[in-house]
Amino acid sequence: MIESHFNSGSSVRAMYDVIINGGGPVGMGLAIDLGQRGLSVAVVERYETPQPIPKGQNLTQRTVEHFHFWNCERALRTAHPIPEGGGIGGITAYRTLLGDHAQNWLDRSMVGDFYFRAHARLPQYATEQVLRDRVAEIPNIDVRLGWSGVGLAQDAESVTLDIAPRQGGARETLRGRYLVGCDGSHSFVRRAAGISETAEDHARQMALLVFDSPELDTLLARYPGKAFYNVLNPENEGYWWFFGRVDHGKSWFFHAPVPDGVTAETFDFEGLLHRAVGTPFALRLDHVGFWDMRFSLADQYRKGRVFIAGDAAHSHPPYGGYGINSGFEDAVNLGWKLAAACQGWGSESLLDSYHEERHGVFASTARDFIARFIRQDKEFLERFDPDRDADAFLAAWEQRADMDEVINFAPNYAGSSVINGGVGRPSARGDHRHEARAGHHLSPAQLGAGGNVFDVLGEGFTLFLLDGDPSGQAARFVEAAEALELPLHVQLSDDLDLRDRLGHEAVLVRPDQFVAWAGRNGDAREILSTVTGRDAVEGRIRRNAS
Repeated sequence: MIESHFNSGSSVRAMYDVIINGGGPVGMGLAIDLGQRGLSVAVVERYETPQPIPKGQNLTQRTVEHFHFWNCERALRTAHPIPEGGGIGGITAYRTLLGDHAQNWLDRSMVGDFYFRAHARLPQYATEQVLRDRVAEIPNIDVRLGWSGVGLAQDAESVTLDIAPRQGGARETLRGRYLVGCDGSHSFVRRAAGISETAEDHARQMALLVFDSPELDTLLARYPGKAFYNVLNPENEGYWWFFGRVDHGKSWFFHAPVPDGVTAETFDFEGLLHRAVGTPFALRLDHVGFWDMRFSLADQYRKGRVFIAGDAAHSHPPYGGYGINSGFEDAVNLGWKLAAACQGWGSESLLDSYHEERHGVFASTARDFIARFIRQDKEFLERFDPDRDADAFLAAWEQRADMDEVINFAPNYAGSSVINGGVGRPSARGDHRHEARAGHHLSPAQLGAGGNVFDVLGEGFTLFLLDGDPSGQAARFVEAAEALELPLHVQLSDDLDLRDRLGHEAVLVRPDQFVAWAGRNGDAREILSTVTGRDAVEGRIRRNAS
């Protein structure tokens, strides 16, 4: 019999601030983000232990920043350290992995200087365990393992989630101010809340293989420092044969399109692996699974007091490591906004901005990166063939090598209704600069007194004043923040190098490390009203009332 599990010393609360259905990496990350801000949280997770299927391997520099602020980065690196010579980049090969043509692909080390932490690489089940361990350290997070959400209702004041044990037994009901579905691509919460989704079916059955092969590690010594490998073969019409490392030097996963209806017993998967690599090699096949190639995007990320995040909000083929990293970014974007609402300084418009910002970014991720990869690869394979025209093929192949997708993948919230300044609309496409830009991720920079700007960022907003504050902006912002009950830390500096790097005399940073405003002398009440989802008039009314 599966029993309820709650953190030591805790008890079932009559009312939670936030209930999370789904305790995978995104759900647990969100729980930590909320729990560290003092909110009471319940997490409902159907599996007692993380499922041992390697996916979500590559954690970007931005994702590791989250683990830093969640106080479990050291545990993350200890759980699965990248060996010396290991990396997070990949290669693309033509026809076979050991063929005559290969080039670097998605080398995220190219943008390392624009983030505060270095990348990490480990299987999702190891990441999940790190997060579970951290959750267990936060007493205001209750975790119910072996249970699933089966009923949902909401009214103007609260939301209830009926839960049932997976192995049968009496149901229970949890009540909270808000509910977040982090329960995967077949999300119960999304369906129960009546949130529709738009799906693009690529009509492809895909196989996922997990296998051991030290010999493959030896064969791939020609590609040092690589963690994943994709093969463009004309027979796949733009879809990839995709290899990734699990335990360095030993175990691997492999994705591939396969004919409809095949099973582990009716298809020669060892032969497929040999064909994709380009030579026979010794291996032990440990797992064969299947999944459908599709893109899906929820039409809204919020319905009343119900939100969705991670795969519940969006799903796509596992090309390029965008999935788990996007899910973590959902959690961080939503976490501080839910906390603001529960603590009384965030508006309904601020909660609405979660959909505005994250929906726009993922729509761009799917359209401008993943789907475009598939389309461009298909067009390339149809047009160029070294056996037909070697010179034309080589010219096109070299041109592909100049594609700078890592540099162009820069999720941002420019144009968001809760960003003061900046033009455009939330998108995954952008560029990387050290200059502080409204709606963009803050780049790390050294403080004149020592340390980094990231060292002084806290749970609230941070205002950097880099001109010594001769005009008294600090006092005006503090006064406006107090009127709005908004947590604000002011960091004064007259470091010219820091000002030159960030490009402005004043930079306001959100709790998720995105720049909310950058400029010179600004109207503090208007700026803070905007970034909390209130207009300037509402902010002045509240200030006068206080």
